[in-house]
Amino acid sequence: MTERLWIMRHGQAAPGRPDPERTLTERGHAEAARMAAWLARRDDPDLARLRLLTSPYVRARQTAAPIAEALSVALEPLPLITPDDPPEAVIDWLLEQDEDRPLMLVSHMPLVASLTGLLVEGYPDRGPGFATAALAELAAEVRAAGCARLVRLVAPSDIADQEGP
Repeated sequence: MTERLWIMRHGQAAPGRPDPERTLTERGHAEAARMAAWLARRDDPDLARLRLLTSPYVRARQTAAPIAEALSVALEPLPLITPDDPPEAVIDWLLEQDEDRPLMLVSHMPLVASLTGLLVEGYPDRGPGFATAALAELAAEVRAAGCARLVRLVAPSDIADQEGP
């Protein structure tokens, strides 16, 4: 059975230190809200049973929060999806998951690009560029290197004004 996996980069973040405490800018909050509204309007039964996982960093949690609210799903921290974590470790974690449920990971560059590249192309250096709050939708029989298909890559700027906030 083909399972869905969404990989999302956090919205625009303000500079600052320490890095895990950086917060979204006003634009970043607007990007997250736009993507949440777009997802909520989709007629997609997989979104109702979504498992939403986020990096423990503040900006990723702030991006995921409006999605969790819009889709009425719980938000779970996943410590192994911070900016410098290896995509191979994430794939190992994905392969260990035995539940038949779609997943969304809200994380950071460079991880989102390298993970997408590894899942789709089999190489972490072949991932797409991710605008802030961009969302890659993948489909795979097995969530392993080179086994996924990129269904779409959507950024907040791709969504027409009449489609959401």
